[in-house]
Amino acid sequence: MSNFMSSDRFYFSPEMLSLINEYSDSILVIKYGGSAMKDPAVKLNVIQDLCLLHVLGIKVVLVHGGGYLIDKWLLKLNIKPKFENGLRVTDLETMRVAEMVLTGQINQEIVYLLNQHYVSSVGLSGKDASLVKALPLFNSNDNFTGKISSVNTDILLTLLSNNFFPVVSSVAADSNGNTYNINADTLASSIASSLKASKLLLLTDTPGVLENLNDHSSLIKNLNLQKISELRSKNLITGGMIPKIECAVAALNDGVKSVHIVDGSLPHSLLYELLTCNRSGSMLVL
Repeated sequence: MSNFMSSDRFYFSPEMLSLINEYSDSILVIKYGGSAMKDPAVKLNVIQDLCLLHVLGIKVVLVHGGGYLIDKWLLKLNIKPKFENGLRVTDLETMRVAEMVLTGQINQEIVYLLNQHYVSSVGLSGKDASLVKALPLFNSNDNFTGKISSVNTDILLTLLSNNFFPVVSSVAADSNGNTYNINADTLASSIASSLKASKLLLLTDTPGVLENLNDHSSLIKNLNLQKISELRSKNLITGGMIPKIECAVAALNDGVKSVHIVDGSLPHSLLYELLTCNRSGSMLVL
């Protein structure tokens, strides 16, 4: 892994400069969540990395979740979080809390931090400018967990073309005005596909895709669809990695050139993944 940072300066190697030039006319979509969002020091590290990418002229759309904080607020309000098959069961009360936390708290905190670092940032949810149209994921009148019907990228392209940094919370509405909680990985994948992004990066709590689930040194840095299929057949893609892989495959099939799964808790893992050839996570391609 190239060492491009020291205590007092950045070192831009020829390798890095070549990669920066490669990204100059492309769009990156980054999903931010997990432990990288919980720890204040790690959060600041991610924000600084995002700001550097922006300053380098790389266009980034940030999509975020925040399930851990939704659970925290639900418990404060004596509402027990409910899940089925790994997905949140979102009744009306939970949906109100989720929107408050995702759009009213987390989104605004990220926007504030970016602006504090002199990056002009704009906070959005899927409801703004009809960015995302949602549909219910379940056939229930009291479950507001949603899926994506369509994405209108006009507002994102307008912001990016004027050097603004969009930050999108994973909340959207249907044509009747009902609000839905959308899985952030799914939203990031759909936005990346709609923008024909060069890359989709999923910041998560694991190093990436592992050959041995109990050995982080077994990280697989390069995968294609055939390798993913082999790992699935061996039951090596399990738990929370399943929806991430599904989102990655959907994005690749919709024209995104590569999808990266990266441990967001490691210092500057985002920069190492994007600006070094050795990288720090798993890269998936067709």
